[in-house]
Order: sequence, then structure tokens, then C-alpha cells
Amino acid sequence: MAKFVTIGYGDDAGYEGTAAEVRDAAHAHDARLAQESVTMGIAGTPVQVRNHDATGVQTREGPFLRSSLPVAGFAVIEADSLADAVDIASRTPCAVAQGVVEVWPLSDGG
Repeated sequence: MAKFVTIGYGDDAGYEGTAAEVRDAAHAHDARLAQESVTMGIAGTPVQVRNHDATGVQTREGPFLRSSLPVAGFAVIEADSLADAVDIASRTPCAVAQGVVEVWPLSDGG
């Protein structure tokens, strides 16, 4: 199985504007993923880390990337293919509640 990182973007307005039964089904989907030991979590405040030319660590609070929606959460999932990973991501709260989920294939670097 291949591994994928998902990044969910969404805001309260989109979430609240989605039918409760749709949100509930998405949360049940996430609960099933958690029972399958999928690593997932709600995003906190990020810290940017730099150590250019290994001359000293510099940090800055806040995201490096900007988007019209805030980052809401992350997961690392396993799937047989990108299509299967997209299917899994398409049923998560961010995807169904007016947000968006990015699916990033992970490579072992080899």
C-alpha cells in the first residue's frame, strides 16, 4: 500500500452551512479511519523553521503557505492507489463541508 498525506482546509462558515447529517456521516467516516489507526489531527498554529546553510535555526510563528481557507487538519493514510486515497479523502469533514482536501502521495525517496 502507498502512503498519502492529506491536508484539509475549511472554515466554520462552510461547516455550519453544511447539513448536520452530512457532517455527521463525515465524522463517522473519520472515526472509522481512526479505528484503523490512521494518523490524523486538527491543525494548530504552525512554526516555520529555517537553518540556511546550517548557520543557525530561525523560527517564525505562522504558516508559510497562504490560502483562502485555513488549514483545518492533517492525516496520513494508506491506500492502494491515488484514486482510492481520493475516495477516502472525499468523505472527510473538510471535503463535504465546503472546504477542500489536498492528497499528497508520499515517496520513500528511493
